[in-house]
Amino acid sequence: MGPRTHAWVLHVDLDQFIAAVEVLRHPELAGRPVIVGGRGDPTERAVVSTASYEAREFGVGSGMPLRLAARKVPDAVILPVDAPAYTAASARVMETLRAYPGAIVQVLGWDEAFVGVDAAFPEATARDLQRAVLERTGLHCSVGIGDTLLRAKVATGFGKPRGVFRLTAANWMSVMGDRPATALWGVGSRVGRRLAAHGIETVAQLADADLDVLVGEFGPRMGPWYRQLGRGEGTRVVDDTPWVARGHSRETTYQQDLTEPEEVERALRELVDQVLADVAAEGRPVIGLTLKVRYVPFTTKTFSRRIRPPTSDREVVLAHVLELSAKRDASRAVRLLGVRAEMPMPEDARDGHTPTRGGW
Repeated sequence: MGPRTHAWVLHVDLDQFIAAVEVLRHPELAGRPVIVGGRGDPTERAVVSTASYEAREFGVGSGMPLRLAARKVPDAVILPVDAPAYTAASARVMETLRAYPGAIVQVLGWDEAFVGVDAAFPEATARDLQRAVLERTGLHCSVGIGDTLLRAKVATGFGKPRGVFRLTAANWMSVMGDRPATALWGVGSRVGRRLAAHGIETVAQLADADLDVLVGEFGPRMGPWYRQLGRGEGTRVVDDTPWVARGHSRETTYQQDLTEPEEVERALRELVDQVLADVAAEGRPVIGLTLKVRYVPFTTKTFSRRIRPPTSDREVVLAHVLELSAKRDASRAVRLLGVRAEMPMPEDARDGHTPTRGGW
């Protein structure tokens, strides 16, 4: 159907999705601290993909080194990541949402989606969706109700777990005004620090911030956008147009540090082959490359370049990646390498636009 404006935007967010899928597969794990990450081996280098609520009570969170998570919860059940299982479970959820009469579904990822509806009673619709998802998939979800995508997304946090919460222009400031600006979707810790340097620390302060100050700090496009976030404003358009990847990336954390040039080159050749296999399935050439290098102990650097003319030739892509690798500090041991290939978007071919470089 494409983009449409609706009376209400619902943000459906599955509760502890990956852990919940694992508990469905292994019912004996219900109520126990479950951690999912890497190959399920805490002695290896890997990070937590998700943790059950029982594990989160001990301070375990996504992105935490698996080794540290295991120390925090010695009796946790640690499982390997099973992406095909999560993809299949997610597909069943999205099919359930699309089946709701009149709903338009914009998928955001495995575990969340915006749903546009024209319901008179959005809370009733939200409860209907929760019941439908639970009956069809066995998974629980929380639903945020908003009059913009931003407000719906933020509202979900107040509904977790398994709840429903409405956040609109009428109650935005009373609910969000005193909260830190970093509570907003789109304002991370780095932006938060830059705002704080100007005395802007809360959502209310961001909403009332001097536009000249924001433009001076973030530029003519992002400055006004951040103030808009502070006010909870923005689009209410939900777009179900199928997502098209702008690029593909692969990365590997090595169990043994790479110290020799030959080891690094061999690893890069493997990553390039993996990425180009993904790119070939898209039928679009490579127009940009980014190399990600994580040194020991945990410093990360990225090196990027545009590719002209665009190419699908493996040897050309590999040569560019190796040239980027020559920029790294060869005296430092490497614990992770990643390669990302950017592709032109379908609309770029029509209008001659060159897309901006993406990243991890």
